[in-house]
Amino acid sequence: MDQTGSSTPKLSPRFDEALQYAFSLHATQVRKGTGIPYMAHLMSVAALVLEDGGDEDEAIAALLHDAVEDHGGPPTLEAIRRRFGERVARIVDGCTDSDTVPKPPWRQRKEQYLADIRHASPDVRRVSSADKLHNARAILADFRRVGDALWVRFNGDKEGTLWYYRSLVMAFRETGSGRIVEELDRIVTEIERLASP
Repeated sequence: MDQTGSSTPKLSPRFDEALQYAFSLHATQVRKGTGIPYMAHLMSVAALVLEDGGDEDEAIAALLHDAVEDHGGPPTLEAIRRRFGERVARIVDGCTDSDTVPKPPWRQRKEQYLADIRHASPDVRRVSSADKLHNARAILADFRRVGDALWVRFNGDKEGTLWYYRSLVMAFRETGSGRIVEELDRIVTEIERLASP
């Protein structure tokens, strides 16, 4: 029991193994346009998932949600399935917008992701929305720091990025909402306000 009297999700050595595996894949990556280690993003998404009541499988998927897209495609998904089980692999797959090289065009990938997320399972939606919330927080913080120079980091530029994040909020809301989606909406609204002429 935690201090409020409710039971808390237990993390086992599987979580530690996933953290180490994520580090082995992403150790040399940094966040776009920054010197921030990419692992900071993965750990933040896992934290958001756990804070939202997610279980260990969801937290492991949060750590690995970019592994397939960034590091090896389908063979990496199969490695995740073998190491962490079918459910983790399914969640990671549901959070992956492309597993091919070269990737399809940006707008096509995002439209497909939006269509898929509308029908995704609650565990995929939890990990995906936590990922998008952490990304949106970073966009807002960086926009406050560097202004419109921020948009050159994004394949979708300013207009496309704003469209995508507002569309994500709407897609997540179609099957209900929650703390993560409500905060995502607030952050996106603030980005839109600051970015408007």
